[in-house]
Amino acid sequence: AQESRMSMQGSLRATDQGQTAYRSPMKKLFLLLALVTLPSLSQTPLESAVAAYQRGDLPQARSAFMQLSAQGVPAADYNLAVMHLKREMPAASDREALRLMTRAADAGFVTAMIGMAELYELGRAGLKVDLAQSVLWSRRAAEAGSIDAQVDVATAHYLGRGAAKDVALAARWYRLAAQRGDVGAMFITASFYESGEGVERDLAEARYWYAAAARNGEPGADLKVKELDAKLTKPAS
Repeated sequence: AQESRMSMQGSLRATDQGQTAYRSPMKKLFLLLALVTLPSLSQTPLESAVAAYQRGDLPQARSAFMQLSAQGVPAADYNLAVMHLKREMPAASDREALRLMTRAADAGFVTAMIGMAELYELGRAGLKVDLAQSVLWSRRAAEAGSIDAQVDVATAHYLGRGAAKDVALAARWYRLAAQRGDVGAMFITASFYESGEGVERDLAEARYWYAAAARNGEPGADLKVKELDAKLTKPAS
């Protein structure tokens, strides 16, 4: 497993990412694009606010998010935090960004949990770099169903980065992410079963996960399937 991080790409969200169906292997996204891309005749106030932001109407977006935040909408807290971090608020404040992001995360907004993990990882919003805290927030997001976070927790345990090095535990988190549809995790899970790293060696199980990764376009997975087919069909000497 290799480390790879994507730089912050601040964007707003109208929905949470706890049930994301797919992510690229080993790539952490801090602020994902909002899932509001087309006009709708029945937009919620939150969706309308995100749409205002997307068309560049920052005053309207700010006003709408602040109203929703006052009503206790976690996604609005998250989006306001993003705007503070991007210096899109009249009096942008790292302290306020952290307060809002923390409140959204504590309210169960999974995207904000992932945001908190990266703030600690990179030392943003006035925080010191704290990999252990970053992994704790990733774990909360992973337990809440984020595939992104499940891969991040697996990687942390595999590398011993911000968490105890534990290949068996890493393998369990990678497999969970693979079962949820993460293609990179499928390939990594297959490699674990092929080598016996963190799990009992099982070439048939390895082939299963390589084939799943191949069906989803993972480069090199099809070659691994052929390689294991040859080993599995080779007569015992």
